[in-house]
Amino acid sequence: MKTFVIGISGVTNGGKTTLAKNLQKRLQNCSVISQDDFFKPESEIRTDENGFLQYDVLEALNMEKMMSAISYWMESPAYSLPSTNERSLEEIPILIIEGFLLFNYKPLDTIWNRSYFLTIPYEECKRRRSTRVYEPPDAPGYFDGHVWPMYLKHRQEMENISWEIIYLDGTKSEKDLFSQVYEDLIQELAKQKGLQVTA
Repeated sequence: MKTFVIGISGVTNGGKTTLAKNLQKRLQNCSVISQDDFFKPESEIRTDENGFLQYDVLEALNMEKMMSAISYWMESPAYSLPSTNERSLEEIPILIIEGFLLFNYKPLDTIWNRSYFLTIPYEECKRRRSTRVYEPPDAPGYFDGHVWPMYLKHRQEMENISWEIIYLDGTKSEKDLFSQVYEDLIQELAKQKGLQVTA
């Protein structure tokens, strides 16, 4: 069975989870896997020389467990027939994977049918981060000492990626971001549907 896998990545507090949830509401046969669900316990997170917990790196995540969840979905994707003719493009089971470090993890490179990356400027990102409650809470200086530098490092690594990534302006409204991505996905699903018919 054909599947369609969407990656939504980007900077912390960029709107990844909100976008994924909004898309799931509109796309039939759509499941979401969130990378944040696979963080290791705090006892297994390393600290750097400044005492900052190293959460914004791949090593802080149980990526093997996440890959198992993705593989399980790929083997038996949730599937139900569309309820209306307008939904015929969405018969293909869809998986949205959202997280801050998707496109830096090599085993996922070949899985994507569509890849999106949300960006917001430094000041806006810092402002949004300050309004969120984390467990453990951000230590003083954590954003500038760990979060933002790791984002810049991982963003630079992405310059060598060979497939297309669509960069999104995370300062746009929730509605505008959804519309942009939803319209793009409907076009891509139509192409996939065509390939399915002619195969």
